[in-house]
Amino acid sequence: MSNTKDFIVEQLKTQIANYKSEAEEKNFGRVIEIGDGIARVSGLSEVMMSEMLEFKTDEGSVYGVALNLEEDSVGVVILGEYNAIKEGDEVISQKRILQVPVGENIIGRVVDPLGKAKDGKEDIRTDKFYPIEKVAPGVITRQSVNQPLQTGIKAIDSMVPIGRGQRELIIGDRQIGKTAIAIDTIINQKGKNVKCIYVAIGQKESKVANIVAKLEEAGAMDYTAVVLAGASDTASLLYIAPYAGCAMAEYFLDKGEDVLIVYDDLSKHAVAYREMSLLLRRPPGREAYPGDVFYLHSRLLERACRLNQDYGGGSITALPIIETQAGDVSAYIPTNVISITDGQIYLDPDMFNKGNRPAVDAGISVSRVGSSAQTKAMKKVASKIKLEIAQYRELAAFAQFSSDLDKDTKAKLNRGARLVELFKQTQYSAMSVSDQVFVFFSAIKGLLDDVPVEKISLFEKDMLAYLHDQISDVAESIDKTGKLEEAEEEKIKKAIMDFKDTVDYLVSLE
Repeated sequence: MSNTKDFIVEQLKTQIANYKSEAEEKNFGRVIEIGDGIARVSGLSEVMMSEMLEFKTDEGSVYGVALNLEEDSVGVVILGEYNAIKEGDEVISQKRILQVPVGENIIGRVVDPLGKAKDGKEDIRTDKFYPIEKVAPGVITRQSVNQPLQTGIKAIDSMVPIGRGQRELIIGDRQIGKTAIAIDTIINQKGKNVKCIYVAIGQKESKVANIVAKLEEAGAMDYTAVVLAGASDTASLLYIAPYAGCAMAEYFLDKGEDVLIVYDDLSKHAVAYREMSLLLRRPPGREAYPGDVFYLHSRLLERACRLNQDYGGGSITALPIIETQAGDVSAYIPTNVISITDGQIYLDPDMFNKGNRPAVDAGISVSRVGSSAQTKAMKKVASKIKLEIAQYRELAAFAQFSSDLDKDTKAKLNRGARLVELFKQTQYSAMSVSDQVFVFFSAIKGLLDDVPVEKISLFEKDMLAYLHDQISDVAESIDKTGKLEEAEEEKIKKAIMDFKDTVDYLVSLE
């Protein structure tokens, strides 16, 4: 009998020693205040920053993210609709940082920042999840950017080239073609083994639907995913959207693949973060943005990189977009992002209104990677073009006040006017590297100087058709090797001269 008692006592002691209450395991809390997508929760003493929390409501579970860890409460941002949450509702810690589904199944789909389908198709099926926040790769794991990412846009590939692993800002006023450049770049990655992710932040869903339709029409959705936090979505979804897109890109980076990610646009992202911060009662700073708004974008854009071969050799190229007010690039958010990125493509409203599209301003636009992100052939023919355009703009400003110009000035003005005309390019008409090399070769060697300015686009179109017919082997060699040999230069020059003999609208240079 005594043995049985001892046995029962021992069993009870063991159970008590191993007992962990459900409350301790799950770390419970209660809603003490709810409104405007922000909840204050008591309890949750072991909660972590950015941890997922589950709200138990009468209509089911709603999820949120812990952002403010205070002494007596936790400030939680609700992800999505919050109308079902009320005071006193139970909140359970999920013991994991906010994660999003990643994998090959994301490609070809339109999803929200939490990875739920928004295209009317079946749910995303994947067993892989990445945290939306992650420390950027260190210096030791990276290598320098020296591999071009072709946009197919002449003005960019020649003057402000983008390399794989670079962060190039697209900046300008609204409705002057910022998104158009990003979409053209995505379409131009077809057949180049680059996965693309387009993150729409605060965009109208009708606009994003048109973009998706264009991408499908061009066959680009075969390698593209769209992450959509629409204009009607809550500030919390707009806030996590770029981080979710970056996490999806990092899945392919870890596999050693190249990824292009577009953030359209980070101005709306900063506004959404400002809204959340003020609702969380964080102190406002300049223009009511919180003090950490620089860190908001720097920790996102630093994750774009090119890894060295020891770490897989993959890359993430980021094209963040920023909207300016009346061309003011010296405002708070534009200057923040300019200082984080490796250069910017500035779109000028005056150029756009004059019909120079894409309206890339060669003076303010810059690529800090420079010719490292160009093929040898492009470097050879385009190295002087930015200087020629800059000289032309300066001379053109003075020339309107003077009628008596010397011969050299006239020649510079004439060539500059033809270069400006060459840079005009309609949307969805990306050009191959070889075509761009042919065009810039003809311009820089003076072979366009006797073509009337108004006939430049016609001449360019007919010349390229002729060159593809006569010297297709040279075009193939340039596209394949990225080099332009002296013998090939002679062949191109001869072919262009032969083509000019068939044209009847050339003018005399005398």
